[in-house]
Amino acid sequence: MKISWITIYVRDMEESLQFYTQILGLEVKRTFSAGPGMEICFMEGNGTDLELICNTEHKDVAYGQDISVGFTVESLDDTIAYLKEKGITRIIGPVSPDPGIRFIFIFDPNGLKIQLAEQKIS
Repeated sequence: MKISWITIYVRDMEESLQFYTQILGLEVKRTFSAGPGMEICFMEGNGTDLELICNTEHKDVAYGQDISVGFTVESLDDTIAYLKEKGITRIIGPVSPDPGIRFIFIFDPNGLKIQLAEQKIS
């Protein structure tokens, strides 16, 4: 068994697409309407897709503070500089719980915690 996708409910599809494509570099795989007021977009995730759902009847999205979606980056320092250039100012970290990994947290437009991690190969 493998994880095929992770679903995130969003308040504003365009704002969320801008974040996930322009900040995180994901590509739109497919979009479709799932009925009146409901739009779904699958983002290419290299094996595990990210599904964004915007429902005009469900605008109060909420994420627990202990949930995050993690992405691997090649260079955490380069990523931090890039995020700052893009106007992302709410950055938590870097944190290095052991010598093999360093990571930061940022937040998507809906308040979902995004972890960006650099893993060191030993």
